Amino acid sequence: MASVAQFYTSDHKGLSFELFPPKTEKGDAALMRHLQALMQFSPDYITCTYGAGGSTQSKTIDVITQVKSTFDVPVASHLTCVGSTQDDLRQYLNNALAQNVDFLVALRGDPPQGDTEFKAVEGGFLYANELVEFIRAEFPQFGIAVAGYPEVHQEAPSAEADLENLKRKVDAGADIIITQLFYDNQDYFAFCERCEAIGINIPIVPGILPVTNLAQIQRITSLCGSSLPESFVQRLGEKGEENKEWQFQVGVEFAAAQVQDLMANGAPGIHFYVLNKSQATLQALEAAGW
Repeated sequence: MASVAQFYTSDHKGLSFELFPPKTEKGDAALMRHLQALMQFSPDYITCTYGAGGSTQSKTIDVITQVKSTFDVPVASHLTCVGSTQDDLRQYLNNALAQNVDFLVALRGDPPQGDTEFKAVEGGFLYANELVEFIRAEFPQFGIAVAGYPEVHQEAPSAEADLENLKRKVDAGADIIITQLFYDNQDYFAFCERCEAIGINIPIVPGILPVTNLAQIQRITSLCGSSLPESFVQRLGEKGEENKEWQFQVGVEFAAAQVQDLMANGAPGIHFYVLNKSQATLQALEAAGW
């Protein structure tokens, strides 16, 4: 059984990048060019999401198998409970196994567009811990990452309930936790302390999204329940909302400072949400002295 925790040791800080499936052949070619640039940092593995309701599942496998064959790097597929029966999940996992996918990022997934709450399909799962348990029981070859929320999942009734849910995922067999994006490192460190206090002792990998556009990041954080420090927002907007070059520069500097602080204070590694581009992540890693 390959554990994704192998990349996070006392003498190695793990590095991973997250992609999404492009919609066009032009997008496919651009993604491979950007990844070529990012490979200079020797990432330990690459992950790939899929669209709402599993709409790009087959494309996800295509993308990561191409990444693996081109760059000889371990790969992970996202997998959610959305719209899938256990038989559907079994079929996907068998395909992933046949295509030499190494790891899985096991998630409940967001409710389909137009729905206000998540509902399991008949014969499917309602919670991510059930998905983790299923993978562990039937496909023990896969390493498993799960999601954690330093600022609490939007649907959780409380921070305590959110943490208890995370503990269930860990107890079901997760190897590592990858966090939702955040912009105040104290939120991450406090989250790690709270996890440790209830007996979660697997690597908690901070998820970082370098800001390149103020309007875009305000939209993203509003959707995922993360917050932006007011001082950071003011700095991004200092030269006007249309000055994208300034916003890119400020965002890269902020991400580099985040990474330096996280590494200096014991984070096991970094997971970058690269949004299929390379420039911001490249510059942030260079500035952070990775």
